Amino acid sequence: MIAPFLRAGLALGCALVAGCAGMNGLAPQATSNDPNALGAHGALSSVRVTDAAWPAGDWWKSFRDPQLDALMSEALASNPTLDLAAARTRKALALAEGSRSALSPRVDASASTALERFPEHGLVPPPFGGTMQTLSDLQLSLSWEIDFWGKNRAVYEAALGAARAAEVDAYATRLALSTNIAQAYVQLLRAYLQLDVAKQTLASRERIAALTRDRNAAGIDSRLEVKQAEAALPATREEIAALEERIALARNAIAALMGAGPDRGLAIVRPTATASAQVALPSTLPAELIGRRPDIVAQRWRIEAASQDIASQKASFYPNVNLLAFAGVQGLAGTNLLSAASRTLGVAPAVTLPIFDTGRLRAGLAAKDADYDMAVGQYNQLLANAMRDVVDQVASFRSLDAQRTQQRIAAATTREAYDLALLRYREGLGNYLQVLSAEQPLLAQQSLAADLHVRALELSINLVRALGGGYDPNSVATQVSMTTGQKR
Repeated sequence: MIAPFLRAGLALGCALVAGCAGMNGLAPQATSNDPNALGAHGALSSVRVTDAAWPAGDWWKSFRDPQLDALMSEALASNPTLDLAAARTRKALALAEGSRSALSPRVDASASTALERFPEHGLVPPPFGGTMQTLSDLQLSLSWEIDFWGKNRAVYEAALGAARAAEVDAYATRLALSTNIAQAYVQLLRAYLQLDVAKQTLASRERIAALTRDRNAAGIDSRLEVKQAEAALPATREEIAALEERIALARNAIAALMGAGPDRGLAIVRPTATASAQVALPSTLPAELIGRRPDIVAQRWRIEAASQDIASQKASFYPNVNLLAFAGVQGLAGTNLLSAASRTLGVAPAVTLPIFDTGRLRAGLAAKDADYDMAVGQYNQLLANAMRDVVDQVASFRSLDAQRTQQRIAAATTREAYDLALLRYREGLGNYLQVLSAEQPLLAQQSLAADLHVRALELSINLVRALGGGYDPNSVATQVSMTTGQKR
């Protein structure tokens, strides 16, 4: 019984399809870049390559700091930032499941009863006309938008792509959180190393002040030299107080990143992290970088979602076929409601075809094409930024090696000069200004040594982030794949 209606509807649609809104001249314009086309061989030529250099998921363990391992485990186990990212993923999955329901028929049941007065000259004849009667109705209805052109399937695939992007974004959030914690942790280490320099400086200056007082008592130095030596002590103590404040603030920052209170930061002791002296990159760079960087992977899924949006919009140009059927029972006065005589049923197929819509469909398709082009443009820029990110870290590592070599030479020279100046001062052959002049470059080199040690850690963290932080879509079991695998 339904088949004749469908055939008639399809025949009508095919007859009118020539008159529907056209898609001529509308198409995306952007194309995704090939990562291998981004030349980086020259920039990376001085770096050792290996097949096993992609970061591991627990990359921070390479710093050999048990406290950092514990902080990361605690932060990644339960964290408000990660909970928020997970909630976004669940929402995207729910939206995808909602759009998936349009692929299947919908069945509804309804039941109603109403006390109603029927007019004497209405549709209901006597003896019910002019009386108050109870009208009861039980009905099952089926509605189905038959997806001939794949519109609903494309909507579902677009929502699924958005869900996959949200899920990868959650891993990107995890990577950002872990690298932020690691960076805050090395800043804590920097403060401790600078505090060591400040305390050593204070001890040295206290010894010099005592020596200056002895020289003044022996008539070698004047009260001016004594005051100069003593004036340096408060400034050093002030620097120590500022560094102790920096340590407290760094602990608070780490605790906040972990999603914990300030008291958690009080339990954090001095870091012991160390960085590898060698830099190694994967031999498959840059080809595999597009699969190792979660931000790039997420953008590729957004491109796929935009492509499905275009397919869905194109399907709107073709006839839309809806099928409505119902069956039930209906009766007056509540008598014989469930008898065969009270049954009612019907079918109502409908075909709609856009013919003249003042350019609405073309404008919608043009907008979807533009969305796709924007997604591709963002992907291409992300890819370029990712390659630059890696090369930047390599260039910084190369510069760091040169700086550390020169710093070691300068540190040895300034130490020797300071020791000679101090020896001459003790022997009465030099003055305090000579000691002070030799002390300043020595302190600068000691501070620089601490900074360069921390800089090596910072660059190691940045390189891990640039290489994707251990993300591998082939080894990550995703909620989206498990959900679709169970329900498809």
